[in-house]
Amino acid sequence: MPRRRTLETGVPWIELATTAADWKKADPQLLATMLGQIQLIRSFEESVLELAGAGLVHGPAHSSIGQEGGAVGSILTLRSSDGVNGSHRGHHQFLAKAITHVSNGALDLGALVDTDMRAMLQRTLAEILGLAQGFSGGRGGSMHLQWLEAGALGTNAIVGGGAPLAGGNAWAQRYAGTDDVSINYFGDGSSQIGSVLESMNLAAAWKTPVMFFIENNLYAVSTHASEASADTRFSVRGQGFSVPSWRVDGMDPLAVHLATQEALERMRGGEGPAIIEAEVYRFFHQNGPFPGSAFGYRTKDEEKAWRERDPLQRIASRMLELGHVSEAEVESVREQSKQAMADAVAALIEGDPEREGKRRIKPELWPDPAVVDAGIRSDARELDAWEAKEPGEIGGSWRDVKFGDAVAGAMDRRMEQDERIVVLGEDVHKLGGGTNGATKGLAQKYGPERVVGTPISENAFFGFATGAALDGRIRPIVEFMYPDFMWVAADQVFNQAGKARHMFGDNNDVPLVLRTKVAMGVGYGSQHLMDPAGIFATQPGWRIVAASSAADYVGLMNAALALEDPVLVIEHVDLYGKADRVPEGELDYIIPPGSAAVRREGSDVTVLTYLTMVDHALEAVEQTGIDAEVIDLRWLDRASFDWDTVGESIRKTNAVLIVEQGARGASYGGWLADEIQRRYFDWLDQPVERVTGGEASPSISKVLERAAIARTEEVVDGLERVRTALGGSN
Repeated sequence: MPRRRTLETGVPWIELATTAADWKKADPQLLATMLGQIQLIRSFEESVLELAGAGLVHGPAHSSIGQEGGAVGSILTLRSSDGVNGSHRGHHQFLAKAITHVSNGALDLGALVDTDMRAMLQRTLAEILGLAQGFSGGRGGSMHLQWLEAGALGTNAIVGGGAPLAGGNAWAQRYAGTDDVSINYFGDGSSQIGSVLESMNLAAAWKTPVMFFIENNLYAVSTHASEASADTRFSVRGQGFSVPSWRVDGMDPLAVHLATQEALERMRGGEGPAIIEAEVYRFFHQNGPFPGSAFGYRTKDEEKAWRERDPLQRIASRMLELGHVSEAEVESVREQSKQAMADAVAALIEGDPEREGKRRIKPELWPDPAVVDAGIRSDARELDAWEAKEPGEIGGSWRDVKFGDAVAGAMDRRMEQDERIVVLGEDVHKLGGGTNGATKGLAQKYGPERVVGTPISENAFFGFATGAALDGRIRPIVEFMYPDFMWVAADQVFNQAGKARHMFGDNNDVPLVLRTKVAMGVGYGSQHLMDPAGIFATQPGWRIVAASSAADYVGLMNAALALEDPVLVIEHVDLYGKADRVPEGELDYIIPPGSAAVRREGSDVTVLTYLTMVDHALEAVEQTGIDAEVIDLRWLDRASFDWDTVGESIRKTNAVLIVEQGARGASYGGWLADEIQRRYFDWLDQPVERVTGGEASPSISKVLERAAIARTEEVVDGLERVRTALGGSN
């Protein structure tokens, strides 16, 4: 028989419950603040549901009524410099953090709502209603509540999407040398999400001071927790990642507070992350003013049992028993809260003169439609302090260098100048500079705090980078070893990093560089070699650069690292070993957005291309003898595109050939051709012609891979098609 022994994780997993002695020992001011906060949040939420029932809330109204105890118990002693973020059901978390900030952590029950509190409640309600005076100008609404001054980092409509961002915020706090922490709130439905589990693992590995606070309200919309997981004690997740965990009754705000204090002590002491699971209950359906029983997935008896555990009633009853308040004082707290909300509603809502007995939002409070696209990206004024120069304009001597060494050299120079820059990705710290040598020498020079090897966990480490970038104390350079891996982290790449600035009303800078390489031609197959330009060009918020030479790479990377936007920097595996040149000196010039380069002047056709296809296009032009004007685009995104240079060329040649190497379906040229034909239709003598790879992703087979991608021969064919359409001859 085999020998067997029971293994133990050795990680604390604690169920904490309060006793009568705990309530007696609790600071009366602490309990008073709990009562005041829960009542303010309850009255706020009741007002939101009433407005939703009247059809005045555009979009969802995810009520937190019943769940306030978890948010208040965990937040009311936090500093404003501590960060919290949450999910789509996040009004209570946002309000608890905002109230704590406005009140400096202590409420006077006799004067609950002062001028600052009144203004905060009105701005929060205005945001939920989509109005200009809201914290994000009405863009965030109910599901995207943010007030950075208070440490409210932003609630998140993607289930589990906030976990990596909170981890990144906590990483930046630790990097800056503080003992501040971050808390990410999510529910039982998020506890199976990959981004949450990946974030737990990464936070534990990096000893990041982030708390994963699970609000287990038993239902993901109508799906019971037992249908989603074999073990509904969701704090058990910590055992798999060496994260200490607490399980508490979330309807008991003091229990939540005591567990949180234990966890915070560890976190502030540098011992890494923690998990708290609070068993709570939302008194209403997923969305709107009706109970879950109205939809058949909960019973009225179940709802009644949970309502008898109402955290608002519990804190009031305990304080009455202990003699800390009177019935009159409890009623006064309720009336003050209701009056504050009545005032907030009155400031935003009026009678509808066109519909008797109906109300409407005051028309003058809506945002100006003209700002609909404002704030998708920065206005790039941060580049004004830099010297914008073409490499050829830089005087003095040049030195020989391989392209890959120029990549590492550009990052090295910027890391010397800016201590906020941190490089992270899989194997960037080993193998002599990663899998292609592009980070050569950086780990030895800057150490493990600034050149950070990551687990194979793109969703987590890119999300951490995004959270750190939003904080601003780290400017991450993230490497995706291959661009296809962006799909693993697509939520963090597109829904989070790309949308954050605009979604939160232009409150956030997002200084982040994502490096990746096109690997066509090296036999890595369909899942390792795509050109990501076409995908990123269709996504809001991203800028894109692609260099065809080492000197250009330096100027483009310098600009990317100076911008306050997420920037995709595309490299190509064929370029890394290429012998090239860069100017001598410190290499502090930039090539700013809107800077395409004419590599060859001509009059027959405008060839638009980037990366290695610049050289292939020039070779093809020489082979065909066509007098083509070849333009190296360099900046590829819509906002950074050089329409002046391209437009001038098109008006001269009256024909366009877009050249790229990758697959046709996800190609960059698709959107570009559409844009050109709408902008320059009157100057075109023929439809825009394109050179791309095939429809399928390239295969492993050397022969099939070559057949699937474009190189010089395909550009020659494209040029000949243009010549034929113009009536020329071979």
